[in-house]
Amino acid sequence: MRLLNLLVNGRKHAAAARDSATLLEVLRETLQLTGTKQGCDGGECGACTVLVDGEPRLACITLAASVEGHAVESIEALAAQGRLAALQRAFHEKLGAQCGFCTPGMVMAAEALLRREPQPSEEQIRAALAGNLCRCTGYVKIIESVQAAAQWRGEAARASCEAAAPAGSAIGKERA
Repeated sequence: MRLLNLLVNGRKHAAAARDSATLLEVLRETLQLTGTKQGCDGGECGACTVLVDGEPRLACITLAASVEGHAVESIEALAAQGRLAALQRAFHEKLGAQCGFCTPGMVMAAEALLRREPQPSEEQIRAALAGNLCRCTGYVKIIESVQAAAQWRGEAARASCEAAAPAGSAIGKERA
């Protein structure tokens, strides 16, 4: 056993774990963050996808000790004050989640994509989700969910910019 100092969902955690403990085991069993799902235990299905320093990582084949000093985000990080993030809401409203088992991994893989590429093409979405398996759908609704989230995020960003500085308004040097 060793004591790991982890940064998970913006919070520091000291977690006792075996040297061979996977990130998935520590998230689910030690930190009680059960949104990340245990599917195949072999890096084949993507249900356990989390973000490490903003990049998708399969928690079932990642040693927990290897993420010390790195920022880990699980599905629980996305909802703020109990409100679904745009991507989570899109999966719900656009019927991207069937049984829901693969959804956390799909959402985290899509989140990484949308941070990198705010308006991805369908081809980029398919490539980003290629490591995530869904046994319930043909992926059409999942892709539509990611497209909707990208659109909603774009609209929210534009609205935020317009509210901060309406077009044509003068801005001071401190904002330039």
